[in-house]
Amino acid sequence: MLATLTDHPLDDPAFVYEPKYDGIRALIEITPSAGGRPISIWSRLGNDKTSQFPEIARALERVRRGLRGTLILDGEIVALDDRGEPAGFQQLQGRIHLSSLAAGASQSVAFIAFDILRDGDADLTELPLTERRARLEKRLAKHTGPLVRLSEVVAGDGRAMFERAEQQGWEGLIGKRADSCYRVGKRSPDWVKLKLVATQEFVVGGWTEPRGTRSAFGALLLGVYDDTGALEYVGHTGTGFDEKELRRVAALMKPLETSVSPFRVRPRSNERPHWISPKLVAQVKFTEWTSDAKLRHPTYMGLRDDVEPTRIRREPPSGRTAAVPKRPAGAGRAASHPASAHAATALKRIPDAPDSQARGSREPAAASTREKQSALPRTKTRGKANPDRTAPLESAALGTLVDQLQDLESRRANGVLSLPDGDSLEVSNLHKVFWPAARLTKGDLLRYYVQVSPFLLPVVADRALVMKRHPNGVDAKAFYQQRAPDPVPPGVRVEVVEGDEGVPSRLVGGSLKTLLYMTQLAAISQDPWFSRVQSTAIADHVAIDLDPMPEAPFSRVLEVARWVRDELATLGATGYPKTSGADGLHIFIPLPPGTPYEAGLIYCQIVATVVASKHPKAATVERAVRARGTAMVYVDYLQNIQGKTLACAYSARASEYAGASTPLTWEEIDSGVDRRDFTIRTLPARLAQVGDLWSALRKSKGVKLRSVERYGRTGNEK
Repeated sequence: MLATLTDHPLDDPAFVYEPKYDGIRALIEITPSAGGRPISIWSRLGNDKTSQFPEIARALERVRRGLRGTLILDGEIVALDDRGEPAGFQQLQGRIHLSSLAAGASQSVAFIAFDILRDGDADLTELPLTERRARLEKRLAKHTGPLVRLSEVVAGDGRAMFERAEQQGWEGLIGKRADSCYRVGKRSPDWVKLKLVATQEFVVGGWTEPRGTRSAFGALLLGVYDDTGALEYVGHTGTGFDEKELRRVAALMKPLETSVSPFRVRPRSNERPHWISPKLVAQVKFTEWTSDAKLRHPTYMGLRDDVEPTRIRREPPSGRTAAVPKRPAGAGRAASHPASAHAATALKRIPDAPDSQARGSREPAAASTREKQSALPRTKTRGKANPDRTAPLESAALGTLVDQLQDLESRRANGVLSLPDGDSLEVSNLHKVFWPAARLTKGDLLRYYVQVSPFLLPVVADRALVMKRHPNGVDAKAFYQQRAPDPVPPGVRVEVVEGDEGVPSRLVGGSLKTLLYMTQLAAISQDPWFSRVQSTAIADHVAIDLDPMPEAPFSRVLEVARWVRDELATLGATGYPKTSGADGLHIFIPLPPGTPYEAGLIYCQIVATVVASKHPKAATVERAVRARGTAMVYVDYLQNIQGKTLACAYSARASEYAGASTPLTWEEIDSGVDRRDFTIRTLPARLAQVGDLWSALRKSKGVKLRSVERYGRTGNEK
């Protein structure tokens, strides 16, 4: 179980408080069996640490002698100072990278236990923390000493402990909800980190040449992964090293050297940089994040081998000061994290704990681009001011709804969601995998739609919807459903659409309940009409769909999009581009009020035909697939017929990479983007940064249709 960094009060009667020990997290398995290894020490990544800390294993032998079944303890291995008190992470460096104690290390260490997960045949993870703590104290009561200790804990009021932390230079406190269960491998708001100093892990992407008398290297180049899986440069640090550590780190980096920068944007440096494969993780303390997302006064503390580099993200500042908050602040949101491989394996052996087994094995050890984005952005991000940037994303009510979904999925339970407006909705099978390649579930899709609902609901408001349902995920057969189910839950909007022959009624967008109900039915995308139910024959906008053939690269799609933009500019019109969420691009064009579908269709037909005639080697309007050519981009204008649909802005898609249809700027189209960067994992963070780009389409007064006639006659001559 992992803690969430947040501003939680220090006097919450529902919480207990412990020191935040600055060491390495350890799971210890103690077994009385003569056949296996009696004591095993594992890092949270499942790395075997037993040979590196043999004195701790020996000290736990006394515990093993009285056991009848396996014991699993959770705690922290810390370095000790000259007084035998827990010291900082830097002091532990001499031990954590050794293959065994015989390699030569004098640093004293101790194991501080703070939880118990298994005692014999009993899985304790579903017990409240207070009961687990009592069981832990009973087990270790006669066996604590310099090498094996119990964490200090106070209930209800951590203010005095916090003052001690300030005076003695601790990293901070951990607050834990007293009645919380243990969620294996999960980051939960039931445990919170209250930091005094800013510290976190960073990926090492390279080093700089040393200057003057400096040996080995000048500074480490540091980064964090963003939500797209790109490594973002955040600064460099050359302080905190002694000569021995400089040589040791240099020796570790040299075999990883590469000619290619691992950072998304190559950083500038005062001295010549060297790049490495991003496989090393450094713990760094610093004073703050600067306004341009760089570290201020970073100091190296040591390398970690218990943290997966691809999991490193920028941690939000806790905002904690010496002042004690008097009222609860918003708790952080639960985010999925992979369980320790060995902890999951150990817990699977518990015969009477199917839920624990599911939690231990549910999360894949995936690459950074698979990192889940279930948390709603809580703080304002940098960037140009945007009135549509949005307060709704910071809504506590939406955050609570995300938490409900996370909890149900983690327990593999069906349940009833409490919606922000007081309504409710039944949901089920949240653990069902919808995107096998991306390892994303129905629960992930529901959480995504909650997060982006402030942006998406205005797009589908008052519009009839077509459902394409994927009950068994994107790799299985899907089917279209035009008519609304009968019956539907109260509060889900259903309308008889004028002129809609053969369909008795349709779902109509605009409410969160309707959106989530459709998702519960496994409708992955949102596909609205271009007109509203109040005036079904009048289109608000039209679209040109750029659909690449199998051998056409996305760069060609971008090129065709620029040509479409140029032709629209000739007409004095502006197009609004977005990724389709699959392979192509959509360019939407706003129409003046009262425009019938047919007029919009003709407008797009003329533009598409001109583009295809000017660029016959790349673009085509040929309807027959076999006649298009395998490397062409089909400029499709035929989606502008009443009743036809395209996936709307912010819609999820059934593409194998879990794409999300994402509004773009023309600057991004010009500079070049990768469609796979825009997914249901990455879009919430982008929205928090750039705001609602699609609102400009809704606010537009529309194009001037009167200029089309002359343009159509002369377009081919240009």
